Amino acid sequence: VQLVESGGGSVQAGGTLRLSCATSGFTFSTYCLGWFRQAPGKERERVAIIARDGATSVGDSGKDRFSITKNNGRGIVYLQMNNLRPEDTAMYYCAAAPPTRIWPYGLGSCPSEYNYWGQGTQVTVSS
Repeated sequence: VQLVESGGGSVQAGGTLRLSCATSGFTFSTYCLGWFRQAPGKERERVAIIARDGATSVGDSGKDRFSITKNNGRGIVYLQMNNLRPEDTAMYYCAAAPPTRIWPYGLGSCPSEYNYWGQGTQVTVSS
């Protein structure tokens, strides 16, 4: 299993970034996928997840600013980040995990812990 993030960088507050995570080695369309972040000295935080059926959940820190989407045909998951703030500065990681049960297809079958992780991409937002 491989997950490779890209799209990070340095932007000013109010700017936009789109992170991409290219995957291989598992059946992409059947897995739960997520974006997480970790800032220095802080715990890892779940940013957004997307279930097999495309249902999404975005954490409070990204509400109304971030969105997660995926392309099942290409095996890529995206994180669109708008109106970035300095507090969004962190290393962003893509993760994947098989669902905890066959049914339901939505967020209810996504686990709390993820099995597979990428190496991360740095996002730095300056004020």
